[in-house]
Amino acid sequence: MLRRGYREWVAAAATLATISTHVAYADPLLGSGTVDRALVISIDGMHAVDFENCSKGVAPIDGGTPYCPHLAGLAQRAVFYEQATTSKPSDSFPGLTAIVTGGSPRSTGAFYDVSYDRSLSPPAKTTPYGIVGGADLCPKVVGTQIGFDEEIDVDLTKIDAGGGIDPGYLPRDPKNHCAPVYPHSFIRVNTMFEVVKANGGYTAWSDKHQSYELVKGKSGLGVDDFYAPEINSIPVALPQVTLAACNPLPDQTKVSSSDAWTDSFANIRCYDSLKVQAILNEINGRRHDGTASAPVPNVFGMNFQAVSVGQKLIEKSIGVTGGYTDPYGVPTPALLDEIKFVDHSIGLMVEALRTRGLLDRTLIIISAKHGQSPTDPKRVLRIPADNSSLAPPSAILSPNGVGPGFPVVQALEDDVSLIWLSENNLTQTAGNVALLEAHANQIGAAGGQIYAGPTLNLFFNDPAKDPRVPNIIVTPNVGVVYTGGKKKLAEHGGFAHDDTNVMLLVAHPSLAPNTISTPVATAQIAPTVLAALGLNPGALDAVRLEGTPVLPALQH
Repeated sequence: MLRRGYREWVAAAATLATISTHVAYADPLLGSGTVDRALVISIDGMHAVDFENCSKGVAPIDGGTPYCPHLAGLAQRAVFYEQATTSKPSDSFPGLTAIVTGGSPRSTGAFYDVSYDRSLSPPAKTTPYGIVGGADLCPKVVGTQIGFDEEIDVDLTKIDAGGGIDPGYLPRDPKNHCAPVYPHSFIRVNTMFEVVKANGGYTAWSDKHQSYELVKGKSGLGVDDFYAPEINSIPVALPQVTLAACNPLPDQTKVSSSDAWTDSFANIRCYDSLKVQAILNEINGRRHDGTASAPVPNVFGMNFQAVSVGQKLIEKSIGVTGGYTDPYGVPTPALLDEIKFVDHSIGLMVEALRTRGLLDRTLIIISAKHGQSPTDPKRVLRIPADNSSLAPPSAILSPNGVGPGFPVVQALEDDVSLIWLSENNLTQTAGNVALLEAHANQIGAAGGQIYAGPTLNLFFNDPAKDPRVPNIIVTPNVGVVYTGGKKKLAEHGGFAHDDTNVMLLVAHPSLAPNTISTPVATAQIAPTVLAALGLNPGALDAVRLEGTPVLPALQH
């Protein structure tokens, strides 16, 4: 168990010492002093029903036996929350932020990896994906598109991102001498990693973009060992991977300069294996690359991309389609392979903890940043790819384009539409909503929901007061994906059940198997981790702002 009480850490984190010490949970979790570390895993896309099916088995697969035996084994000493909800919007960026901070976009300010901020200025350089920049645009231009995806990498074609983040691609703060705003300083609240470090702990995290250094928190110092191989880089042979045959890559149809790791069912497993090896190295007292000795982290983890790719990819070059066979979550062979790969990888982690004598004092939490919609393959409608007479909401409101100088300055559209209006149109939201309502069939939202004004403010801050909040959110009919291509069967980002109902399993040897049907949220993971470590969940800014509780049924 980590030391209780705050101590002064470093100057950049000194403000943590003033945080209230009021305990935010009634009883100790998992018994007193039984947890030294927490391993947090996000299986991106993994629905609650995916875990239910794979841990119990379904008749068409492997004779009805569990096809994720390692997860099923963990469940024998775990609490499974079958009504767990991820962030809204259900994108990876706010999804991860919720897991590590305990907050929603209301407190964190994180809506999507690509978004808009009416208070920041454009980057010093135009980004690879076209966010217009210029050295002279700050402070004279206020209001900019934000790209916290691979476009801030030094070189997005390289798996090491060319060495990290290029500050020239970052938005700038006109109120702070036009300093570049890194993802970690863009997030308005602290993270569980910062709290653990402030109490003498060691931390690590592995993820898919350099921008996910947001986990370091406001101080920028919360994670000791951060690793983020770029998922949208050009796939290359990985001789350093020893867990699988990845030199050469198994799928040679997807290694051209136009490909990414997410374009291949086989290659994505090699990509994820990089991060699995990082976890195994950390369990074995090394840094993520195995090159130097390091403490076994008190909080660490990674995200898997394989299941997400398995859920939505159509790989035409090999004639294989992922997703599900029916509305009940029975996976296709392609998705089944990805689930089995992730299960095997988690089994390796559990065995490594057991071998090191660490398993009995490690809390293991497995969840997902987001789900994927739709599960039912018959519901897929890609707009406009499947019907050129249909159009995404942004095309209705801003037919000549999106960006500076247009009515819509930013639109993020996957299976949801987040719309930021230009400054001149902030007072015209009602008219824009009426226009969308009149075209509800054309945008695939006749059975969906349009949030604006009071209905949007129930979820988020008022966009007239918070510079990051979109003016309009359209959640279309279930199955609608806004895309001009046919490479995907599904997408995430929306508010639908398939988007948001994700796996959440908390495992520890002191727990008896239990299934909880009470609704919970992935934002409860961060305060639960701190409570299990004997630390104060109230040290998290978002916990205090939003009253985020620890997960139920873990108190002893």
